[in-house]
Amino acid sequence: MTIHEAQRGLTEQLTAIYEAREAANIADWVLEHLTGWKKIDRIVHKTSSLSPEQKSRLAAYTPLLLAHTPVQYVLHEAWFSGMRLYVDENVLIPRPETEELVEWVLENVAYRTENREADSSPFSMLDIGTGSGCIPIALKKKLPQATVHACDVSEGALGVARRNAEAQQVIIDWHSLDFLDAATWALLPSVNMIVSNPPYIPLRDKDTMHDNVLLHEPHLALFVLFYRTIAAFAKEKLLPGGSIYVEIHEDLGPATQELFAAAGFHVELKKDMQGKDRMVKAGML
Repeated sequence: MTIHEAQRGLTEQLTAIYEAREAANIADWVLEHLTGWKKIDRIVHKTSSLSPEQKSRLAAYTPLLLAHTPVQYVLHEAWFSGMRLYVDENVLIPRPETEELVEWVLENVAYRTENREADSSPFSMLDIGTGSGCIPIALKKKLPQATVHACDVSEGALGVARRNAEAQQVIIDWHSLDFLDAATWALLPSVNMIVSNPPYIPLRDKDTMHDNVLLHEPHLALFVLFYRTIAAFAKEKLLPGGSIYVEIHEDLGPATQELFAAAGFHVELKKDMQGKDRMVKAGML
């Protein structure tokens, strides 16, 4: 089986469950993962044969993909902020919208640094519900002097996050706890910044979600809303002048804004590149 035959055959099979463009993109990703060659290299070497080991892995991947398993889970890799991260079904797959949240945080930290009086005070942050660890790892790589904490209720998720931090050579302080239980907050430090991509998909959206999300991504993380808990935690643990950054569902902008405002925060709502309400910043008044 040549590289060209393998990619064409996988694409044809995937068009039974995906649109043509998405099927082609998934097949492209799989063949790049198998061969280690970018698209242009595979075109040049399209008549090269897959090795027996490559054919065996392709044969193992194909039924998983046809069962709607997301390609990121099949290959155990996802890209985020220029990093290749390990993922499995213990965590949600990092998404481009969350990269925008990270960029917004970095922009604001840079502004804060440039416009405050020079001092040697430490800067600390906490990522709540860290999952794969994509947010704190990306922030730590860009802000190496910051002390970065992250928590999750899932030991499986924390195992993935630790693996990714080690691969990216950053140090994060991990906390295994149920954030929704206020009794655990004593285990967490006071910080200058709270960041979270919380589980924000409303239950009403469950019937319209694609099977590759609904059947495989952790339901607990998809269908529990805890912005109110983040606001309550921040009243206790956010240091003076601190701020909260959260990702939101596009339909929850005004509601999330009102929630944080009612808790005594100054709130800013930000749209993503698609023009959808996607991020909220809540600052101490």
